[in-house]
Amino acid sequence: MAETQDVGIPQRPSVAAIGAPAIVLGLLCAMYFITYLDRVNIATAATAIQDEFGLSKTQLGVALGIFGYAYALLQIVGGWIGDKFGPRRTLFICSVVWAASTVATGLVGGFISLLVVRFMLGLGEGATFPTATRAMSNWFSREKRGFAQGITHTFARLANAVAPPIVGGLMLLMGWRGAFVILGLASFVWACVWLWYFRDDPREHRDIVETDIAELPAYRGGTGAEAPAIPWKRLLMRMLPTTIVYFCYGWTLWLYLTWLPTFFQQGYKLDIKNTVFFSFGVLLAGVIGDTAGGVLSDWLLRRTGNFLVARRNLIVASFIGSLAFLIPVLVFTDLVLIAICLSGAFFCLELTIGPIWSVPMDVAPKYSGTASGIMNTGSAIAAFASPTIFGWLVDVTGDWHLPFAGSIGLLLLGAVLAFWMHPQRQIAEG
Repeated sequence: MAETQDVGIPQRPSVAAIGAPAIVLGLLCAMYFITYLDRVNIATAATAIQDEFGLSKTQLGVALGIFGYAYALLQIVGGWIGDKFGPRRTLFICSVVWAASTVATGLVGGFISLLVVRFMLGLGEGATFPTATRAMSNWFSREKRGFAQGITHTFARLANAVAPPIVGGLMLLMGWRGAFVILGLASFVWACVWLWYFRDDPREHRDIVETDIAELPAYRGGTGAEAPAIPWKRLLMRMLPTTIVYFCYGWTLWLYLTWLPTFFQQGYKLDIKNTVFFSFGVLLAGVIGDTAGGVLSDWLLRRTGNFLVARRNLIVASFIGSLAFLIPVLVFTDLVLIAICLSGAFFCLELTIGPIWSVPMDVAPKYSGTASGIMNTGSAIAAFASPTIFGWLVDVTGDWHLPFAGSIGLLLLGAVLAFWMHPQRQIAEG
């Protein structure tokens, strides 16, 4: 008599060539790309918006930074929501909110309405990365999480790099308002595809196959009432050092994401074409750094089996390399040299992403959405503090290079504090 097959794991040969996990990863990469394009598009349009509304650099800095206030508010709560209700529903709702906010940015009538829609954008995007991390913890093994985090953030940095030419091109065709409307509509498309294809438990996905299941970790927790209770005190204490380190990282990141095009355009009196050229070159270095950091972190983990080497030590090295490249920015004024140094600094900085976003999954796989939300709060706080202080410093001093001095100090602090991170110690589930 023929042996009965397990009907709980359907076979889909037509999709096996690609694999459901690869498609899910592709959808997450698309989400990271779109969310970053929607949050940094304002950097390219900043000068046009500033001129139309008559904003000072300090006001522009507030407009650039207010996204971070809402983004910070939703990190921990958003991560908890993702853990409790699952990534499928949570990311769908988030995407609808950020898409509507992006469209609404093209309809604003002044400074106050600009602040409101940028705040709403932060609320929409606040839960996305923690919730995506929860999705990755269910869909990818520990040995592949560094790559998963690295490649998704690579698409985020790719969005940073291509935002100036994309937004600049749309602005030339239909003005800055039309550019925001088009980008917002693209976000609505992603939301529909995500809801249709993704499932929280990979084993319930119609396209999953046995070879995929064999590599996946055990599914942790249900949704709604079935979701596990969060050990808040233990989780907060374990993630606090990582959160502070990520704030030190985020301070420099958000200088790049919010002020870089304006830095070249106003600091060096470049036209929009040359601004796009130099901004793209610098931000492209981060694209390479994200993937390199994730691949290197996973390789170190497979080779050594040591989470301190694969996660913490790589983060320390990236911080030191980044601050070393930033030092010449304070000394020299030659445009090409500055662009090269900023590129090197951004490449080294982005080596951090793969290992540091793997830490919440290493430490608390059952609560990885909440844990990554706690960690990402550090960068979210930097998201509003860093751009605002940058604008204020330039208004007060007229020196476009001075704000990078703070980055050097915080990167050194982050390299030191990283030694209090312990990715090798997993929180006991219970």
